[in-house]
Order: sequence, then structure tokens, then C-alpha cells
Amino acid sequence: MRLLQNDARTTYRDLAAQVGVAPSTCLDRVTRLRRAGVILGHQLRLDPAKLGRGLEALLSVQVRPHRRELVGPFVERIRALPESRTVFHLTGPDDYLVHVAVADMADLQRLVLDEFTAHREVARVETRLIFQQWDCGPLLPRTPSAQSG
Repeated sequence: MRLLQNDARTTYRDLAAQVGVAPSTCLDRVTRLRRAGVILGHQLRLDPAKLGRGLEALLSVQVRPHRRELVGPFVERIRALPESRTVFHLTGPDDYLVHVAVADMADLQRLVLDEFTAHREVARVETRLIFQQWDCGPLLPRTPSAQSG
């Protein structure tokens, strides 16, 4: 799983050689992981700056009232925005955290005013600019010692 997360384009032959199993065994294991829902798919990563969206921000959003009939349409509307990268539903004082990528400060202001606060159910938006972002290591199953603690 670590090798596939680092490069999903790795061939089964190369993957098998790196983990020391036959290519057919490797294919079978990966197929079982897909069927079990452990492997959800493959993603293409793009550079937002090279797409004209060099400014990224996190928007903390409160929706009021926080009711299902408002939440569903709100989430779908935000997910449909070309600026939206990720939407998280949270506990705590903020209901949502939205990662966005925009062209510049004017574009961010337009997004907040026209697509967020212009809607009656949005009570508050707090904006935090992202200076830099790092990817973390691959997600692996918990080890037996970590599961007992």
C-alpha cells in the first residue's frame, strides 16, 4: 500500500519485484484491496498555481440553522464551485471547512461575498490564507501494538 500511495502508476511487475512476490500474486492482492473498498481509486494531482489559481485558503463556515434541509443543498452548491478543492463537515463552532483555490485576493473576496455570505443560511465565514502545504506519509493499517493502546 505504501508503494502504491507513493506512485499509483507503478506497474504490477515493478510492484511485485519491490515487495518480493510474483506479479500474479501482486495483482491478486491489489484486486482484493479494491474489492474490499480499501483502495478507492486513483487521483491526478494538479498544480493550482499553474492553472491560474495561485492563492489557496481555508474558509471556516457557520450555517444557521444547521438543519438537514439546508445542509444538503449547501454542500452540493459548494462542491460544484470550480474554486472548491475539499469540503469538511465539522463538529465545534464552525460547521464546515472549505479548501479553495482562487486567482488572487479580489477573486477570493468575490467568492466569499457572492458564493458564501450572499446566501441566507451562511451566518459567518472566516478566511485563512494557506502559505504552504505539505503532503504527509502514506496511510497504512494500524499495527497490532497501536490497536491495543
